[in-house]
Amino acid sequence: MNNQYLIKLLKSLMQIMLENKDHLIDLDSVVGDGDLGLTMSDGFSAAYKAAEGFVGDDAGKLLYGSGKAMSIAVPSTMGTLMASGFMNAGKVLKGKTELQNEDIAQLFQAYMDGVANLGKAKIGDKTFLDGMSPAVEALKASVQAGETLAQAAKKAALAAEEGFQKTATMIAVHGRAATRGENSRSLLDPGAAVAMLMMQAFAKSTQK
Repeated sequence: MNNQYLIKLLKSLMQIMLENKDHLIDLDSVVGDGDLGLTMSDGFSAAYKAAEGFVGDDAGKLLYGSGKAMSIAVPSTMGTLMASGFMNAGKVLKGKTELQNEDIAQLFQAYMDGVANLGKAKIGDKTFLDGMSPAVEALKASVQAGETLAQAAKKAALAAEEGFQKTATMIAVHGRAATRGENSRSLLDPGAAVAMLMMQAFAKSTQK
């Protein structure tokens, strides 16, 4: 794999955010200001366009550039967090021109780390991380077991969906939802929904 795969992945991410724009708006309208669908569709579109226009074979530079483009296009809190994921993944994969399955697992680990470091959230806080963390763990375990990337991505997508559903048992710690206290427990987290959609897009990108 090389940058052509990353461009395919980013296109898949863009498409799924566009397809689910209204769904994310509906989820976010319950706990936030309702603009998540617009932010994610615009942000991932900007990331894909940057990748599509990238010249060179350095995977890290492509990802960093995509994150930079996203941060400019959607400078909101969630937009900045998602952009930081790409930028951190870019730093970790800098200099890579050929990608193995382990590198893709590392990409998503680095993406999650970038979001966590900037957002100061932790697992269980009812955020994006609660959808992404189980997916990354499933992905790494599957890759380590020698499974194909398609098999690993499918397991990651299922784990992300389970993580998203579990957010309906958590009390929100961050954002507007946190002001609801115990009343936030039964609500699904829109950020974790973004993580779930990302993993679904990832799984789609591994299909021939």
